[in-house]
Amino acid sequence: MTPAQAYAGQMTNASWFTRTTDWLDARGKGAWIAIMVLGFVFVWPVGLAILAYMIWSKRMFSGKSHRISARHMTPTRFRSSGNQAFDTYKTDMLRRLEDEQEAFETFLQRLREAKDKAEFDQFMEDREKRSETNGDDKDAA
Repeated sequence: MTPAQAYAGQMTNASWFTRTTDWLDARGKGAWIAIMVLGFVFVWPVGLAILAYMIWSKRMFSGKSHRISARHMTPTRFRSSGNQAFDTYKTDMLRRLEDEQEAFETFLQRLREAKDKAEFDQFMEDREKRSETNGDDKDAA
């Protein structure tokens, strides 16, 4: 066996856990709970180990599954591909995407504020018209 084959075998053996947790994360908290219950039913130490892992990794108490949202990703959280040019490109692209997302969220916030202001202005105009109408009725009486 060559060193490259041995390394590839180690990567495959070492990453089964990561692939499994990623697969469960993609299916949400329900998948984690189902696998834990099955672990308790068939081999209780396995269920206990899964429960301990869920608590330790904070998968048990998070509102969502443990998937990392794009907003909270930083280039340091990504594995290096081993290719510096690609890693640089990936980092730059993710930074640009985060900037675009922030600009879009800012735009949406301004849009919501403009809509709120328009609705409030309409309310104030309607209120003023009602008070003028009520004032005219009182003067006539």
